[in-house]
Formats: sequence, structure tokens, C-alpha cells
Amino acid sequence: MEFRTTVNIAKPGFEIQPCEELLFVGSCFADSISQRFREEGFPVVSNPYGTMYNPASVLHTIERCDASPRVAFLTLGTNHVYRLKETGEIVDNCEKRPQTLFQEEQLTIDDCADYLQQAIDVLRRRNPDVNVVLTVSPIRYRKYGFHESQLSKATLLLAIDRLIPHSSSLLHHPSNIYYFPAYEILMDELRDYRFYAPDMLHPSEQAVEYIWEKLVDNYFSPAAKDYLEEWRPLKQVLRHKPFNPDSQDYQVLMDKTMLKVAELRKKYPTFAL
Repeated sequence: MEFRTTVNIAKPGFEIQPCEELLFVGSCFADSISQRFREEGFPVVSNPYGTMYNPASVLHTIERCDASPRVAFLTLGTNHVYRLKETGEIVDNCEKRPQTLFQEEQLTIDDCADYLQQAIDVLRRRNPDVNVVLTVSPIRYRKYGFHESQLSKATLLLAIDRLIPHSSSLLHHPSNIYYFPAYEILMDELRDYRFYAPDMLHPSEQAVEYIWEKLVDNYFSPAAKDYLEEWRPLKQVLRHKPFNPDSQDYQVLMDKTMLKVAELRKKYPTFAL
């Protein structure tokens, strides 16, 4: 008997290679996943101008930064934006200014799709071979009300769907745009409050780790998976907090570990410890 539903994850048309540079822009879920990449020694650029929640702010970050990665993850949290009344511009951060200076709005499906397409176009101009992975953050927004939060997520999902070619059109309209179902994994596969942080809104460390494993299984190349296995025992030693760090045995262990780290860095020059 099956006691849970399993989310099917489509294999993308690319594979993440060992220690290659990646770009993450978007909600705090992007911060969580990019941190896992950092822990594994990947050189990561993540939200260089702060956490961004809506498609317009994601576009603003990509326009401001000069990253030109082969792989970029864009994680969307909401379609709600704040517009400065004086200028009419959408702001990415209210900078603790009075709420009366801003007008809250909701982007339509067309708006979201257009901002995302603009962001992808900027990345493609810098690197025509870029692969863009779109995700929707599973974090709900209590301040909107849970029904409104679901409507916001639905708007984002429908906008993303417009950018993902259907299988019947792939031969005629090849695309390097993919969807990773982080939202569905938490909502459908990990359908239990034990997979949430104490606020009952953010995913727990265990849930993030589970989503990370799904990402590795489906997006990493065999070489990248081999690299993770090489790095794992070294990472465990470096994370260990010894009872007596001044002991000779521990110093010998650390010397051996650092020699192995140096060998790993020679094998993977972009290794970022």
C-alpha cells in the first residue's frame, strides 16, 4: 500500500556539474537551497541585493547584477508588490519608510509572465546557453490570509506555465526553461506539520534537506554526484567540534583532512570552501 503521494520530477535538458557557479534570485526559499549548495562547495551568487519575493523584484536584481551563469534558479514567493506613490515605481525594499508612502498591488498572470520573460531575456543576452529553473516557494504568507496566499501562488504557477513549452512544441520551440516542483513536494509529498519550522509556515531543515536530495537526484550529473561523495567525509570532519581541539590526535586528523581538501581543490578548481 502507498501511504503518500509522490511528486514526479521531469529530468531537465541539462545537468549540474561539479562545483559550477550558479545564480539564485528570489524568496527566502532560494536562500535556503543556495545555502545547501554553498555547504557543498559550489560557488554561488545568491540574492546579491537582498531577498526578492515577486517577479518584478527578481527582474530588478538580475538587471543590477552582472552574473552570467550557465544555470540560474528563480524562486517566486508572491505576486504582491509595493509601488512608491510619488514615482509609481515598484520597490524591492520599503527600507522601513512609512507605509502611507506605498500602494500595495497584485500582479496579474500576464504581469508575472512578462517580468519573468524579461529576466530570462537579460540572462540569455549575457549567456545564450543559460538554463533557467523556475520554482515557487512553498512558504505561505499568513498576513494575506491563507486563501489569498493560495491565490497568489496560483497566479505564479499559471505565469510559469506560460513560459514552459509543452512537450508537443519542444521540437519546434526549443527552450532552456524548466520548472522544479519545490512547492508541490512540500504541499503534496511532505503533507505533515512535522516538516515545518516552529512558525508552521517555513519548511523545516529536514524538509529543505529532502527537497535538496530530490534536486540532486534529478538535476546533478553523475560526476557531480561522485564529487558530493568525495566531499562528504571531509565536510563531516571539518564540521566536527572536538572535545579537545589542542590534542595531537586531532591536529594529525586536521592535517590529513586539509591535505585531502587541497587535493580536492586541484581536481575541482572552482571548489569554494
